[in-house]
Amino acid sequence: MRDMIVFGEDFGGLPSSTQHLIRHLPKMRKIIWVNSIGLRQPKLNANDCRRAVSKLIGQPKQGFSTPSQVPDNVHIVNLRTIPAPSSHISRQLAKTMMLNQLLPILAEHHIEKPILWSSLPTAADLCGYLNESGVIYYCGDDFSALSGVDHHVVAEHEEKMVKKANLVLGASEAICAKFPHNKTLLLPHGVDVDLFSQPAPIALDFPQNGKPIAGFYGSLSNWLDYDLINFVALNLPGWDFLFIGPNEMPYNPLPKLANIHYLGPKPHNQLPCYSQHWQASLLPFKSNKQIQACNPLKLLEYLAAGAPIVATPFPALERYSKYVNVVESAHEMSEALKMTNYEPKHSADIVADDSWQARSQFVRSLLDMI
Repeated sequence: MRDMIVFGEDFGGLPSSTQHLIRHLPKMRKIIWVNSIGLRQPKLNANDCRRAVSKLIGQPKQGFSTPSQVPDNVHIVNLRTIPAPSSHISRQLAKTMMLNQLLPILAEHHIEKPILWSSLPTAADLCGYLNESGVIYYCGDDFSALSGVDHHVVAEHEEKMVKKANLVLGASEAICAKFPHNKTLLLPHGVDVDLFSQPAPIALDFPQNGKPIAGFYGSLSNWLDYDLINFVALNLPGWDFLFIGPNEMPYNPLPKLANIHYLGPKPHNQLPCYSQHWQASLLPFKSNKQIQACNPLKLLEYLAAGAPIVATPFPALERYSKYVNVVESAHEMSEALKMTNYEPKHSADIVADDSWQARSQFVRSLLDMI
């Protein structure tokens, strides 16, 4: 049995792929989960100032996690730190701050020669100081294209992290191509097949006015094509369009139309109460560098839930292209949505081999070789 230290996103809310993988990892002893240490320095606005203060005093991002949802062998830690330090002095200060907090925790929990797993490049400066037996860098996003990130700073941290890592795992072929091929493997996202395929009750706030509903869940950010959404909603006044998830923009970017509904973020385990009951699942992405490298978790979850999918093109769709209506314009999306009235639901068997259990078994076999 192995111990592990994980530098990931804040535990809770809409769980990341790292959370899913760690939850299902078999035969692990103790896992110290370090909540996000940041990917950018705060700007002079109220939200960033609150977030920076939270990191400096060691508070996590507010989410939906409850104590019962945290595995017994996982201990969650919030470190006081400087988000995405850039200068040599600030990086040394941040490293010292984190080590002074983390080393006593490792001693308290008797963590011995742990595997260090990081899905954040900004943990690079801690590699080699935690008595780790090996380092795994799991890259789920192309940080060079991700909005809201200090790209130059993160690139410097990532270069160091890749050099320190025994193994690099990428969530897509495009991400893997960035790293040395002799130490990089593809690890696509997985899916909780049972959660999304077993019948779920309809949510109490689900619109029920007799109209077909096209739905999307995920962050409202600049990778969504809001012009496309606006045109499609105008073209289909007899449809409702439902959006679920946190808003990462400083304003509500959704078109102000009567048939567009925004419900805000929902706990992950409640998403099937929506996606199983709408007529079609949407992936209305812009074509940009980030989307070209992405492998969205929601694609597999949409497939498991069964509703027809209408999406703009991106490379990760190719494996499942025969199950997805791929469109290039607002007109094509409108026509594809109309045709979903005649499409049968997908079978969850499509993604049976893509479960998080299967992905975690693969990761466990890799750990045994480090």
